[in-house]
Amino acid sequence: MSLNSIMNIGASGLQTAQAQLRVTSDNISNVNTVGYVRKIADQSAAVAGGYGAGVEISRVRLATDRFLQAASLSAGADAARHGVRSELYNAIQGQFGDPTSGSGFFAQVDKLFSAYASLAESPTSSAARQDTIYKTQSLFNQAASIGAQIQSVRQEADSRLAGAVETINPLLEQIDKLNKAISAGVATSQDVTAAQNAQQGLISQLSQYLDVKVEPRSNGGVVVRTGGGATLVGEGAATLSYQAAGTVDATTTFADIMVTEPNGTRWPLMDGVSSGQIKGLVELRDVDAPAAAARLGELTARLADELNRAHNANSSVPAPTVLSGRNTGQALETALAGFSGKTTITAVNSSGVVQASAAIVFSGSTMTVNGVAADPTTFLSVLNAQLGGAATASFSNGMLKLEGGNGNGVALADDATTPSDKGGRGFSHWFGLNDLVSSATPTFYETGLTLTSPHGFDAGESVTFRFSGESGSRLRDITVAVPAGTGTMGELLTALNDPVSGVGRYGAFSLDSAGKLNFKAFDPTTQTMSVVQDGTSQTPSGLSMSALFGLGATGSTRAGAYTVRSDIKQDPSKLALAQLNLSAAAGVSALSKNDGRGGLLLGDVGKRSVAFGAAGGNAGGTKTLSAYAADFAGDVGGKASAAKSRAESATALAQEADSRRTAAEGVNMDEELVNMTTFQQAYNASARLIQASKDMYDVLIGMMQ
Repeated sequence: MSLNSIMNIGASGLQTAQAQLRVTSDNISNVNTVGYVRKIADQSAAVAGGYGAGVEISRVRLATDRFLQAASLSAGADAARHGVRSELYNAIQGQFGDPTSGSGFFAQVDKLFSAYASLAESPTSSAARQDTIYKTQSLFNQAASIGAQIQSVRQEADSRLAGAVETINPLLEQIDKLNKAISAGVATSQDVTAAQNAQQGLISQLSQYLDVKVEPRSNGGVVVRTGGGATLVGEGAATLSYQAAGTVDATTTFADIMVTEPNGTRWPLMDGVSSGQIKGLVELRDVDAPAAAARLGELTARLADELNRAHNANSSVPAPTVLSGRNTGQALETALAGFSGKTTITAVNSSGVVQASAAIVFSGSTMTVNGVAADPTTFLSVLNAQLGGAATASFSNGMLKLEGGNGNGVALADDATTPSDKGGRGFSHWFGLNDLVSSATPTFYETGLTLTSPHGFDAGESVTFRFSGESGSRLRDITVAVPAGTGTMGELLTALNDPVSGVGRYGAFSLDSAGKLNFKAFDPTTQTMSVVQDGTSQTPSGLSMSALFGLGATGSTRAGAYTVRSDIKQDPSKLALAQLNLSAAAGVSALSKNDGRGGLLLGDVGKRSVAFGAAGGNAGGTKTLSAYAADFAGDVGGKASAAKSRAESATALAQEADSRRTAAEGVNMDEELVNMTTFQQAYNASARLIQASKDMYDVLIGMMQ
């Protein structure tokens, strides 16, 4: 080996040791830099002409562990998903108040029933009546406020989604720019670890919003995809687009988050996202919040309906001069069909003495009034004839109205043995003649319609349904037109369920025995149905198909639809606490101010078994209002607790994954100090080799002189 070779070997050792010391210095200076991946300089033997020529740095790389990196990104995305979901669901749960305190919403429900029971003991107390009316209105106001706050949480989630998209797009652009810089550096054999470290940090930020998969490129840089395979960064950067919905209400249809891949392909982003903040926000906005709102709406609607059931069985003293019913959404002939049993309409004077009465016995499609035969087309004329001007009945815009004549009041009572009934509701209750709680929209969706009943919608009017997948992405929008024909519910049902022009590919509508229109998806675990647009208007009520049958998200905002009847709020004496005595002798009052039986009936509302519909993931079923409220309270609290537990568990897993990744990829000061000592010694050794070769040169030159 020549002295020049020895000198070159020593010089290569010096350069290599210097490079190793620079790498070690970089590592030590970034020991506290979050997300920094330590550098490693790969050292190898240099060969020239088949002989050893010292050492060299073949490359400087990052100590990346792809398995631990993938685990860390996945765990971080999962923690972000459950964290934001828990945060916002906790905000929903907080609206109901502490279920163990006396001030929470669910406690107020039980307190209301107790107030009515107490009122029954002092029915003449104006102060007690006013207090009970106040508590009733307060409860419905609270329900409306909670419903509005749930919608506000949905709006916040939607706004955060728009903000996430605005954050993600610059991240993708920066990752792509670093890809280009890394590729150029690799092509010219430059140290690109600084760019790679910066890129790793950006990818970690990106993984907080959605789950990503990272693959190395052969020419340097990375390919970033969603968990479902959509390319976010490759040969260029993808672009996400989303338009926030603004003010959120029951009819709001949220847009899809779209991703345009570098090659121009456009997809709904949620088709390929299973974690991250975006997933959590979509789940909260489209699943958790609507479910809570739907259950609140079902509870509030049934509470209002049962209070109305009890109130319609009572009368105020003196009896009201006018009883105006609710909008049934039907023509009178349709509304009267299906009743059975017996009810009596009376006209009473200011002292409660009966002036005229009409005992109505329903039998299939016909009825008798005081024994006089009638049918739905002659019902009003026969009824008015039997009342003889002491009271009159009229029907307009879907509403039945009873009005006393000559200053008379009007009161109704069902037969004790065979009460009137249609779909589980008595005559007065079904028409809403003496409701305590009023609503601008239908309070229940058991319409009493059958397949042969006229639906009342005009041919050609249409409703558009949207079917969405489990991820929330749109599968298809289907517009169904009201068919031409005889206008029966059977024809409408056939059109709705048509597999080509209707929803028959995704599920089926059915009409139950109470006239409620139900939709069941063929695969309810992965498909949801909502109403995008409803251009239908029923004659004579003016109600849309969605409002009449409670389709789509209509039921989720029922909580804000109720208020105590305005005249009762203004005059507590109009609260109906007495019951009409049909057996009262002639000239004897059939109503008593001291009668508190109606108050007891209102107080027992919470104990009455009620048929609840499916709402918010709950299958419904028959149970008492108090039991349903307790179940709902437990469900809301349980979901909030479960969301918190999932968030805590996911955070712990993310921390563990980060810890293991840091242990493998991060800077270990002890290790780096050992490396520094080693490379300093290597530097000294190389320097001594050079010094030795110099000394040998000096000796050789001296021998030649």
